[in-house]
Amino acid sequence: ICEIMNDDGTMSRVPELAEFAGLHNLPMITIAELIKYRMGTERLVKRLASAKLPTDFGEFHVVAYKNVIGNETHVAMVRGEIGDGQGVVVRVHSRCLTGDVFHSRRCPCGRQLQASLARVAQEPRAVLLYLNQDSQGMTLANQILAYELQDQGLGSVEANERIGVTPDQRDYGIGAQILRDLGVRSMRILTNNPRKFVGLEGYGLSIVESIPFTVGSTTDSAVNLGSG
Repeated sequence: ICEIMNDDGTMSRVPELAEFAGLHNLPMITIAELIKYRMGTERLVKRLASAKLPTDFGEFHVVAYKNVIGNETHVAMVRGEIGDGQGVVVRVHSRCLTGDVFHSRRCPCGRQLQASLARVAQEPRAVLLYLNQDSQGMTLANQILAYELQDQGLGSVEANERIGVTPDQRDYGIGAQILRDLGVRSMRILTNNPRKFVGLEGYGLSIVESIPFTVGSTTDSAVNLGSG
């Protein structure tokens, strides 16, 4: 293992490395590409535990998983029997403690989670995938720091960038592996942004239908979402 340095003594980043590789006719892959390859070829999730979970929306089968790379814990809420895994309704929800637990009005996350559980509970077979966001840097402390920056006038996207929180494609790979472990093969995905799930075929999953999923915003969350 070695580190390539620039002439000024700083570490080379992807643009400089790409230029160096082209100059010397060297093959090059990025860390992100390596992670994506491992996601598609290696088993990177471990099933930890499962149990029945009665809720206000009905009874689910809850399954806990661990990402063996980053040790984050994720949860799948399963409704009914997956069976042959075809046409399973799937909703992916990224953990938001302030919204999910404290019902913050600065984001729609809590209402989205409640609506997701209610919607999934209506299906004969469905999965609500609850993904930990720690790998993105969205810890509870950072979430509150983002609110502080928004109070100072930054938009939500700007605030997240300021504290180093960025969408992490690894979470979708981990989510795909969890769904595969549950027996899901094709999905009817509950989402308003189907482009987020492009490329799942590489994990042995397919999307047969995108079902619009809309939850109304409060004034507070509308301002927050619209500012980024």
